[in-house]
Amino acid sequence: MKFTDPHTTLLQLGLREGMKVGDFGAGSGHYALAASAMVGETGKVYAIDIQEDVLKRVSADASARGSHVIECIWADFEKLRGTKLKDATLDAAVLSNALFQLEDKAGAFTELYRTLKPGGKVLIVDWSGQHGGMGPLDDHVVSPSDALSLAEAVGFEKLKSFDPGAHHYALVLTKPS
Repeated sequence: MKFTDPHTTLLQLGLREGMKVGDFGAGSGHYALAASAMVGETGKVYAIDIQEDVLKRVSADASARGSHVIECIWADFEKLRGTKLKDATLDAAVLSNALFQLEDKAGAFTELYRTLKPGGKVLIVDWSGQHGGMGPLDDHVVSPSDALSLAEAVGFEKLKSFDPGAHHYALVLTKPS
């Protein structure tokens, strides 16, 4: 079964050589690894997750692929300054398949906003519902409109939405310049 393709989905952010990207809730690291290929050796990808064991796997996968641009950060990005990144560090960020799991969704959007440079973009990819036992329980699903409301509440503006696959939705947002 095909879910989202990280490389294809990341194309919506316009990533290029030398950019700094944050993968918030990196999990398996599929987005971090895809982004690392797009930003090249002069770029940087921060794989951020609260689960230390998943970050060890991301680090091992990056090493196995010869990627030296991924830095794993063990952090709670639902808290202000939880990522330990400086203000306006990132050119782009990704929050994929994590929004439905967060307790403090507003806190996570605040941290995303703080770490992005003005004009920076964030890609939100999340489950559109429960699909035959896959995905979150229905009462945990965050609709695209609710995700957008959370994002706009901290200052993000919507650039576009698109369909990244049969079971997900995607939003591309920007931090105004």
